[in-house]
Amino acid sequence: MTFNPDADVSGSTARRRGRGAVVAGAGGVGLLGIIALIAGPLLGIDLTGLLGGGGGTGGGAEPSEGSVIENCLTGEDANENVDCRVASSQLALDGFWEDHVDGYRAPGFIIVDGATATGCGTASNAVGPFYCPPDETVYIDPSFFQLMQQQFGASAGNLAQLYIVGHEWGHHIQYITGDMERYPNNGTGPDSNGVRIELQADCYAGAWIGQMTQEKDSDGVPYLLEPTEAEIADALNAANTVGDDNIQEQSSGSVNPESFTHGTSEQRKYWFANGYQNGLDTCAEPLTASAGDL
Repeated sequence: MTFNPDADVSGSTARRRGRGAVVAGAGGVGLLGIIALIAGPLLGIDLTGLLGGGGGTGGGAEPSEGSVIENCLTGEDANENVDCRVASSQLALDGFWEDHVDGYRAPGFIIVDGATATGCGTASNAVGPFYCPPDETVYIDPSFFQLMQQQFGASAGNLAQLYIVGHEWGHHIQYITGDMERYPNNGTGPDSNGVRIELQADCYAGAWIGQMTQEKDSDGVPYLLEPTEAEIADALNAANTVGDDNIQEQSSGSVNPESFTHGTSEQRKYWFANGYQNGLDTCAEPLTASAGDL
């Protein structure tokens, strides 16, 4: 249980788009399929091509506004339903970042059901969670978590899911504060800006989770409960799963550091834990220290 069951989460502005599309994994996505999914914008391969605000791969039809997430009113609803849980995390994330970033503006937030058009091309269950700078929107298909469990044996529990949402919110912070522009894509490798940006987003997610119980609804009820040791281990397991070395080892049986885009499993766990334990002040470090030396 991650959310306070009594919390009012009805204020989320997240919308669902793409209803009716085929859900990836329903027919059994293989290991290469999940590798392609994880190595997409969630981990910055597609995102780094947009660091300067460039265009995507074609947005297709103009997206609709989308529909509200139904039956998502309380923290109990969020604990029981993954769409509600992901949508409701927006409330605690916006509250946290409003307190820490001057002039903060919230990103859009779309729960993808199958596929939908975006300013960065098509968001689908074959792509995975990502942040699109041109439309300043986070896109997440919750079926991604099931694929992490099925294909990688990841626990992918409630707090791991919130870590992934927090990571994508971190990219929005990097965009609106100018870090993406200051540290543009300069290729791949352990010392690349792409790796630094991704590790900083992990640190941001950890810092938010470390303080997430401070964000409250209009009645003063905290949205989220203090994470347990088991839940923190769950989040660390997710960070380990999406490390470049782990992905490469499972997809090809070998590791090529010069193609890294996100950092190793150990680096990703380290920066998440660093943010969780030490707060935002420590999160500038991935942008200045050599990621290869962490």
